Formats: sequence, C-alpha cells, structure tokens
Amino acid sequence: MDGFVNAEVVDGICTVTFSHPASNSLPGEILAKLAKTIHSAGVDLDTRVIVLQSSGERAFCAGASFDELLALKNETEGLEFFSGFANVINAIRTCPKFIIGRVQGKAVGGGVGLAAAVDHCFATQHASVKLSELAIGIGPFVVGPAIERKVGTSGFSQLSIDATSWKAASWAAQYGLYAEVFESTEEMDVAVHRLATQLASSSPEAMKELKKVLWKGTDDWDNKLKALAQISGRLILGDFSKEAINSFKK
Repeated sequence: MDGFVNAEVVDGICTVTFSHPASNSLPGEILAKLAKTIHSAGVDLDTRVIVLQSSGERAFCAGASFDELLALKNETEGLEFFSGFANVINAIRTCPKFIIGRVQGKAVGGGVGLAAAVDHCFATQHASVKLSELAIGIGPFVVGPAIERKVGTSGFSQLSIDATSWKAASWAAQYGLYAEVFESTEEMDVAVHRLATQLASSSPEAMKELKKVLWKGTDDWDNKLKALAQISGRLILGDFSKEAINSFKK
C-alpha cells in the first residue's frame, strides 16, 4: 500500500497519523485502515482522547485518490470506494472518545469531510478548503452531512457549488469548521497538546455521554451515508467525470 496509517498512545493520547505521497490523498486501503484504527482506539482502555493528523507540512488531505477513481469499472466498485469515506466518518461519529483534528495545510473534498467530522478541529492559516467534487461530475454527497452539520447549509452551499475556488482558513473558522486558526504549525501543536492533555485527565464516562449529546440526530448515518455513496459511485462512471479527472491530472 502506498502511504500508511499509524497510531501511537502516549499518556492517554492516541495520535492517529495518515500519509500518502499524493498530498495525503485517500485510496481505499487507507480509508479502511483509518476506520479500523479509529475504532480500535475507541475501545482501547489506555486511550482517553484521539488526535487525527496527516504527515507533511502544507497538505492535510487531497481527498479521493484520482487514480483509484479512474480505475472504477462499475457501480458496485463505486459504492465500495465511496463507502470508505462513509465508514471513516461513521467511525469518528460512533467513537466513544473525543477526536481532535490537526489540520496543518490545505484540505480538499474528503479532507474537508475529515476536518468536519472530528469533534474539535485546530488549523493553521495555510489550511484553506475546497470541495471540488462538482467539478469532476459528482458532488460532496458522502461527506456532505458532516460538513453541513459543522458549517450550516449556507457554508456548505458556498463550498459545494463554487467547486473550483479555495476558501481561506479564516473563512472556515468563521463558519465553525475550525475552532481556532494559528499562524504556525508550532503554535497549533501547543494548542492541540494542551486540549488533548486536558481531555486525557477528564472523566471518560462524562466525555462519552457528552459526545452522544453533540452527535444527537445522526443515528441514521450508517444507512444515510451508504445511500449517498451509491450516488457518487454511479456518477463517477460517467464520461464527464473520466474526462474531468484526466484533465485535472494533466
């Protein structure tokens, strides 16, 4: 597998790191590993809080792997691939522990979905966001519920309709995607460590119950996100999508 997903537990803080040479894009194998790793951290007795991050400096996550999208041959394969994003979001949603996001750079598509799905997200000034799905003939269907939950219908509409424009990290903070934006990675890491340490010493039962309250109304997401994955899996097979992706790659 190109790239990796690692998990390390220190003093009750489980740091989950994902990486891929193509700007931390998310092929199916990494999505599956992410979902499994988050689930494992959620049931690990030594873990009190989780930090989700990617490797590198200026790219948090480039979203879906273009190579893998081009390789999809039928709707079954399309459903399986986009269900990978659904599984990660649902793993975050159902994890009984709070997950802190650390976004050091740009986030596209599924990367924005990850930033929206975590329970609390810090970012740097370089962490601009874009939902480019419409530009390749699909839409941000699977990640949409998580993003709309954070930024509201107005913010989600702006991102999803203007699929070729970047929104600055300050915009994302204004709409609630990021809790705070920092000038440097070093300053962000201080804040991430401070909150993670604080939560690691908090009551696990209280945090578990609070997370249930914060995610109220999402019990149907297992089926809802799979249905949305089916839409993406069908649309990505069209000629428009294939031509658009090849143009992006060039």
